[in-house]
Amino acid sequence: MCRSIKTLRPPVLPEEATEDDIRAAALQYVRKVSGFRAPAAHNREAFERAVDEIADATARLLGSLEVRGAHPAAVRTREPRPDAVRTPAREPQPDAV
Repeated sequence: MCRSIKTLRPPVLPEEATEDDIRAAALQYVRKVSGFRAPAAHNREAFERAVDEIADATARLLGSLEVRGAHPAAVRTREPRPDAVRTPAREPQPDAV
């Protein structure tokens, strides 16, 4: 895998990935897969189209991922039920000899 591509989802990237972040990752991917740092003139259109399509797919992927614990608003707090039966804590037992 290309080491220049960074993880774009929380919590690795603390804030939401920008379009520039997504495009840079797509460009690095296309460069790695194609073996070209910059395409020749006759391949430029195909190269740019691939970068655009991968950037779009990446944005859709990031938009649909659900990362547990990444968004504080999404974390549910569990409130105890008033009718819940509470059991006393277990006392430590003496070691058997």
